[in-house]
Amino acid sequence: MNFIRMTDLDLTGKTVLIREDLNVPIKDGVVTSDARLQASLPTIKLALEKGAAVLIASHLGRPTEGVFDSAYSLAPVADYLSEKLADQIEGKVKLIADYISDAAKVQVQPGQVALLENVRFNQGEKANARDLAAHYAELADVFVMDAFGTAHRAQASTEGVTSAMKRLGKSVCAGPLLAAELDALGKALETPEKPMLAIVGGSKVSTKLEVLHSLAQLCDEIIVGGGIANTFLAAKGHSVGASLFEADLIEAAKEIMQQTSILLPDYVVVAAKEEIDFDDFTGSLTKARAQIKAVSDIGDNEMILDIAPQSAQLLAKHIAQAKTILWNGPVGVFEADNFAHGTQIIAQAVNDSAGFSIAGGGDTLAAIDKFDVAEGVSYMSTGGGAFLEFVEGKTLPAVAALALD
Repeated sequence: MNFIRMTDLDLTGKTVLIREDLNVPIKDGVVTSDARLQASLPTIKLALEKGAAVLIASHLGRPTEGVFDSAYSLAPVADYLSEKLADQIEGKVKLIADYISDAAKVQVQPGQVALLENVRFNQGEKANARDLAAHYAELADVFVMDAFGTAHRAQASTEGVTSAMKRLGKSVCAGPLLAAELDALGKALETPEKPMLAIVGGSKVSTKLEVLHSLAQLCDEIIVGGGIANTFLAAKGHSVGASLFEADLIEAAKEIMQQTSILLPDYVVVAAKEEIDFDDFTGSLTKARAQIKAVSDIGDNEMILDIAPQSAQLLAKHIAQAKTILWNGPVGVFEADNFAHGTQIIAQAVNDSAGFSIAGGGDTLAAIDKFDVAEGVSYMSTGGGAFLEFVEGKTLPAVAALALD
C-alpha cells in the first residue's frame, strides 16, 4: 500500500494532530510503565524539529463513553511528556479538556505541545461518528496516524479523522512508528525471506485459529506452545492428561498440520493438577513440583506447563536455520521460573538468530524483557490486536484510510 510518511512532509508552521497510543498503566497519578510513551517520543520530537505546533490525541482505558472520569484522565501522561520534552519545548505540555465545543479556541504555537484529553470521553468515539471526526479535523492542518495498536479499530480519532481531513483537502500521513510497523510486518509477511518460521503460543487455539491458518500458508515451519500445543498433541493421538486443550478443535489442528510442518515437543514439563491453585495460578506454580515427562508418558492428573529443555534445544536449531521469524506468544507459563526454561531457550534462539525476526503481543514482549533479549529481536511490534489482525490478513481500517487515492 502506498501512503505518505510524516518524514516526507514540510511541517514548518503547521498545526499537526498526532494520534498516538498512550494507553499506559497509571497508579496514584503516576505512569507505572512507559514503554508506549517511549515509543511515541521520537515522532513527537521529530514534529517539533520540523517546526510544527503539536497536538496529541490518545485514549486511556475503558471509561464510560461521553462521561469524564478522573481515573482515566491523561493528566499523568501530560506530566510525563512535560518532563521528557523539557529540552525541546517552552513551558509544559498543556492538557486540553474541551476541544470539541469550540475548536477555534484550541491554540498551540510552533514549538509547543498540547495533549487532548482522553478521546473516549467524547460521545461517538467508538462508533466513528462523522461529526466527531469532523471536529478533530478542524483542529489541525496535518493529521499523523502513529498508533498501530489502535489501527484495527475504525474509530473517530483513527479512521474517521483521516477521512474527514481528506474531505477538507488537508494532509494525512503515517508517523514513523506506524510506518516502521508496516515496513516490518510487510517484510515478514508480504516478502519474507525463506525459510520462514513462526512461534505461536497461547492458551487456546480458538484465539489464534485464523492466525495459524494464515501462517500455515506462509511458513515452512510453525512451533506451537502453551495450551495451543496441547491441542495439537491431542490431534496426534497423545493423551495430554489434565492439561488445557480444545477437543472441538482437534480436526482444525489436523487440517493445519496438513498445510505446513508443525513442530511439537517430545518432552514437556508437567505438574500435578492437585498442586495448582487456579485462583492463584502463577503463584501456586512457583511452589509446584516441575517434572520432565515424555509426551507419551503424561499422567491423567498432570498438566503440561512448559516445553522441556531438551525439546526446546531441538526447536532452537530450527530457529537458527530460519531467515524470517515471527513470534507471538510464550511456549510455557514463563512467569513462574520453574516453568520458564522452554520460553527462555526459545527467546535466546531468536536473539541469536541471524534471520529477520519480528515479535508481537504483550506476553511475548514481557518474555523478551524478562530474558533480556530485546537487542537480538529485529523488530518488536507495539500492537496487540492490530498485530494479530495484520497477521491474519485482515484490513486495518485506520491504515487503509491513509492509502493514496
